[in-house]
Amino acid sequence: MPSPLQATAAYAEPEGAEIVVLDSALAAEVLAESAGIEKLTEDRFGWSEGPVWIKEGAYLLFSDVPGNTIYRWTEQAGLESFLQPSGYDGEDTAGVFREPGANGLIRGDLPGTILLGDHGNRAIARLDLETKDKTLLATDFEGKRFSSPNDLALTEEGAIYFTDPPYGLKGEDESPFKEIPLNGVYLWRPDEDGTSVVVIDDSLTRPNGVALSPDGGTLYVSVSDPEAARVYAYSLGPDGMATDRRVFVDLTAMVEQGFSGLPDGMAVDVDGRVYVAGPGGIHVLLSDGTPIARIATGAPVANCAFGDDGRTLYLTSGAFLARVRLQATGLGFEG
Repeated sequence: MPSPLQATAAYAEPEGAEIVVLDSALAAEVLAESAGIEKLTEDRFGWSEGPVWIKEGAYLLFSDVPGNTIYRWTEQAGLESFLQPSGYDGEDTAGVFREPGANGLIRGDLPGTILLGDHGNRAIARLDLETKDKTLLATDFEGKRFSSPNDLALTEEGAIYFTDPPYGLKGEDESPFKEIPLNGVYLWRPDEDGTSVVVIDDSLTRPNGVALSPDGGTLYVSVSDPEAARVYAYSLGPDGMATDRRVFVDLTAMVEQGFSGLPDGMAVDVDGRVYVAGPGGIHVLLSDGTPIARIATGAPVANCAFGDDGRTLYLTSGAFLARVRLQATGLGFEG
């Protein structure tokens, strides 16, 4: 059973939090005038990441990647340890890992499961929420081990898009344990032996967050490179492969201006708006890249996910967890 760590924190807006409206008419469809940011935990995480809402139990799971732990948060009990270790479960005597834990978490392809980017096992994996049993779905490409699978997006057909930057390895690109020279965006297909992995893009320096449009026809991929802090949009063909790539939003100028954070995790609502963690917080954008608003917590935000009734956006923000109520509904909460 999970162990309670603390009671629910007194809800308060974190220091430096603000909601910046960039288009008042468009923002009115997303944010109420009274919308505020609530800090839900103390500053206790090394780097919080990968939030996912579990509808069946009405709770949020998220990762502390360097802390090698998945936490659970509920309105009633507050914060609890859910899985430790979440990634590598041995002693790192060889000094392989910079971040040994699980990173991105998303809803599972099977009932009662989640999927995760598992830095410590250098794999994408499926976790049974009841038994905590883990199944590794993909560990290598053309016989070479992945570096540290980071974030994932699940298609309706059960295929998984995922990114593989080197963040989990000590030394990153210079790690002697890095086997694949590129930092890729991949697609895993659930074939008979579960080994079907193809490259979507092998040219990105630091592929990170990944998300799909409501119709499944567009793949969004963020790049956490301070010199090329962009989100790309890929048009997908019937086979799931990319037919073209375009810049969805370029946030490099904000990095140069000193805003904290880099393009990272994403969420999408039922109307196709994209919520991107980036410099200065969560950037709310129309499906054509038009900026609507920015949700700042006063600290870098790594990722976000819809939860509750689909109108709460949970934010993993460095050392703490936060949330904001919206008027938009997250993808997957229709009806």
